Amino acid sequence: MAVPLNTWVLISNFKLAYTMLRRPDGTFNRNLAEFLDRKVPANANPVDGVFSFDVIIDRATGLLCRIYRQATAVPVQPSYMQLEQPLSSDVVVPVIVFFHGGSFAHSSANSAIYDTLCRRLVRNCKAVVVSVNYRRAPENRYPCAYDDGCAALKWVHSRAWLRSGKDSKAHVYLAGDSSGGNIVHNVALRAVESGAEILGNILLNPMFGGAERMESEKRLDGLDLIHDRQLAYAQGLKKAGQDIKLMFLEQATIGFYLLPNNNHFFCLMDEINNFVSC
Repeated sequence: MAVPLNTWVLISNFKLAYTMLRRPDGTFNRNLAEFLDRKVPANANPVDGVFSFDVIIDRATGLLCRIYRQATAVPVQPSYMQLEQPLSSDVVVPVIVFFHGGSFAHSSANSAIYDTLCRRLVRNCKAVVVSVNYRRAPENRYPCAYDDGCAALKWVHSRAWLRSGKDSKAHVYLAGDSSGGNIVHNVALRAVESGAEILGNILLNPMFGGAERMESEKRLDGLDLIHDRQLAYAQGLKKAGQDIKLMFLEQATIGFYLLPNNNHFFCLMDEINNFVSC
């Protein structure tokens, strides 16, 4: 597969940036990470049919979520009263709770690349996206990210304006990439114990680790170094009797879903749309 030049340049820049963020002693350079991460504010004025706004859902921890919603046919800024209304009284509107990637340490809900991805999810899936700005390592230790994910899930279910359909409830899906995919898995496990309903999980290049290296990690070659571990995760779900669909895209780079100038991106968007529309 020929990689478009602008995609190759972007991937090369990511690689250089990640290398610079790691100091020789193994510590993480937070100031440089924030400098390199282009941020965008929420925008209540619809852009390409989607508007967004930020909500602090836990003042004690400062946990913030960015909400993305479809605009009405006439692109005007919605009023507070309109925002408080249920999404629909008859049609089901999926609510995707999204966790950004970044190795648990960098990127955020207001990173430009994730803001763009969430907007595309809204447009392609006709969904509401709740992007969780979870606390990051190393300043915040395990299991803060999982705790924040569970708090966000609980909050989503408590909001009347995120409900839809004749059953008048929030139709929630969890989604995340890289470390965000790891958070999806762990939040889903806790949801089983708490009874919080989740209709499905969407894990994009989920980041899992282990005590021993797998073959793809030993090779240090290829476009996805942890794909063996991801395949093992999928096989484990199947053995446990879970209903899953595995997408294995040949020659797809890590983070291809952040680069919408390739066929893999559109293929993934179609699959996610079909999944949340069931």
